[in-house]
Formats: sequence, C-alpha cells, structure tokens
Amino acid sequence: MNIDSIQNGVVIDHITAGNGMRLYQLLGLDSLDVSVAIIKNVVSRKMGKKDIIKIDADIPVDFQVIGYVDPGATLNIIRDGQLVSKQAVEMPDRLVGVIRCYNPRCITSTEQELKQIFKLTDREKRVYRCIYCETAAK
Repeated sequence: MNIDSIQNGVVIDHITAGNGMRLYQLLGLDSLDVSVAIIKNVVSRKMGKKDIIKIDADIPVDFQVIGYVDPGATLNIIRDGQLVSKQAVEMPDRLVGVIRCYNPRCITSTEQELKQIFKLTDREKRVYRCIYCETAAK
C-alpha cells in the first residue's frame, strides 16, 4: 500500500491499533474539507501494530482528545515536506467538552449550557469521572 507523504500538515503516529477511528471521530476530522488518511494495523517494531492518521492541512489538533484516547501517541507537524516538531502526548488531568456524561440524573443532562468536564481519577486504569456526579466515562 502506498500513501503519499504530506507537504504541510499533521501526522498522529503511534496510535494503539484499533484506536484510529475513535480518534478520527472525536477530533471531528470527518468535517474537514482536506485529505485525511487513516492507516490501520501498520506493522511496527516497537508496538507490533499501530494506527496512523495523516491530515493534509496545518490545523490545530486538540491534545486532550489524543491524550484521552491514546496517551502513547505522538503528534508530528510537517512543513514543506519536513518534520518540524514531534510531540509526545500525555493523559490530560481534565477533559472539557470531549465526552458526555451518560448519567441521566447528572445536572449536565438538564442544564445543557454546562460544559461536560471530567477529571482523571485513576491514571493507571485511565479512569475519568464527571466532576458533577462522579460517573465514570465510558
């Protein structure tokens, strides 16, 4: 398989195999009017298999979304065909507006203008809880 290199854009690399589509959806990449390539199950010496997302545009990318889905991923910025920045992504302590609380009794269910905010409560198990009702994120 041959995927062209990009001249100016973003490459999200080292995504755990199977997480590429979820990241694509949470980042809202389907609404972009640019080329986006999702490469799944790429052979990797370090990880065995991994996913890669290539975005053929220099757009801002939400680090908290990437850190929530896959804290081991890396974000590569490409300009004029050259790698200019490579950043490791870590789990954020808080998620704001990324995921929804599914507790029907949570105040965010009735007060629509409240932001959905989750805090990291267990880094090892990657558990986030709603700050309003303490419901764990799915």
